[in-house]
Amino acid sequence: MKIHRECVPCLLKRIIFETEQSTKDEALQTKVIRETCRLLSEIYNPKECSATIATIAHREAYKLLRDKDPYRKLKEKSNEIAKSLILQIEKLIQNSSDALETSILCSIIGNTLDFGIEGGSKNPEMLKKSFDTLFKEGLGYSDTDIFKKLLVKSKRILFFTDNCGEIFFDKLLIQEIKRFSPNLFITVVVKGEPVLSDATLEDAYAADIDKVADEITTTGCFAVGLDFNCIPSKLREYLKTTDLIVCKGMANYEVFSETNYKPIVYLLRTKCNPIASSMNLPKDINAIKVYQ
Repeated sequence: MKIHRECVPCLLKRIIFETEQSTKDEALQTKVIRETCRLLSEIYNPKECSATIATIAHREAYKLLRDKDPYRKLKEKSNEIAKSLILQIEKLIQNSSDALETSILCSIIGNTLDFGIEGGSKNPEMLKKSFDTLFKEGLGYSDTDIFKKLLVKSKRILFFTDNCGEIFFDKLLIQEIKRFSPNLFITVVVKGEPVLSDATLEDAYAADIDKVADEITTTGCFAVGLDFNCIPSKLREYLKTTDLIVCKGMANYEVFSETNYKPIVYLLRTKCNPIASSMNLPKDINAIKVYQ
């Protein structure tokens, strides 16, 4: 997805948010905001991928803050809150007439654990308060039947995760995918370095992803979504040979929508107008959409 003018204030809002998470030093906060605004004025290009611009801007903010993980406390809390909801979600899945579709919905609800942006959460505790409402909303757009057919035809899938906390719900989804298609080889991909509220290897193991997936690997470097210039050679090869790609969250859509990788399945909450418009979906819905 190309960067939209609406992405700029959203990006700046998030940089302000992470700056405030990292330091109370107002002089440093001012410096970070000033320098990232200057940088954005130089690199903004409507022909460039939105995630690429975001990666450059956030990398600069982290560097100025001298903080490798400004979101670490929020990420820890997100994992804690998500873990506390697991039993409730497991019951919903078990009592459902379609366990796979219900696990998809719950996994997408976890996608709201995104901080400092429009449509995300103000804090991890919001998920407990909003879960029932979001569950009752259901899937505003569903290609679940197409997804099921693709699962049956596939031997290997790549599953790109998104946020901390959310990854606990992804574990339940992966578990149901395995039940639906037991012979699938599932490789889960997490971030290679801390970036925003995204899950890393540490979070994957905390969520017991290793107990349901066949393999866990990483994106290899600091990037919002994915930076194809620095991904490990193994992941590059997997992208060529996998039968199906499953992507959680908006940043992965921003990146993969610029490629020809198909079939690909996006599971996300449409939190902003540029994403919703690009996907031809309403804003603020839970969606699973297949491109093939």
